[in-house]
Amino acid sequence: MIIYCTGSKGGDAAYKKLHKDIIDYTESLGHTVLAELSNKFSSTIPLTENQIYKRNLKWIDGSKIILAEVSGSTLEVGFEIAYAILERKIPVLALLIADVQISNMLSGCDSALLTIQKYNDPVEMKSIIKTFINKIDNS
Repeated sequence: MIIYCTGSKGGDAAYKKLHKDIIDYTESLGHTVLAELSNKFSSTIPLTENQIYKRNLKWIDGSKIILAEVSGSTLEVGFEIAYAILERKIPVLALLIADVQISNMLSGCDSALLTIQKYNDPVEMKSIIKTFINKIDNS
């Protein structure tokens, strides 16, 4: 399955690591992961803002599901989630650390395409991801 993974790419290094952990785990399950932090898609030439925008939308368009680490979410992640749900009708799993609060816009979203799950540790996070992927795969 082709899966787009998004999350914090700057700021707090711990959130960036969580995003990278999701990418690595999802790839270990045998899925094709489209993500800026994936080792498979590193660019030697810096991309312009417009190139990044177009690339990310193309990646979302080509994905069956979106996995989003939102503990340290950014405007970029929120935009990508909204685009996936509202424009492309793609299911999104938003993951966050159990003691982190998210915005009312995300927690108040009543779309059946958005699943928000909190986790306490990497083992629980991986279990949630695997369950979500299996649910989508079997639907």
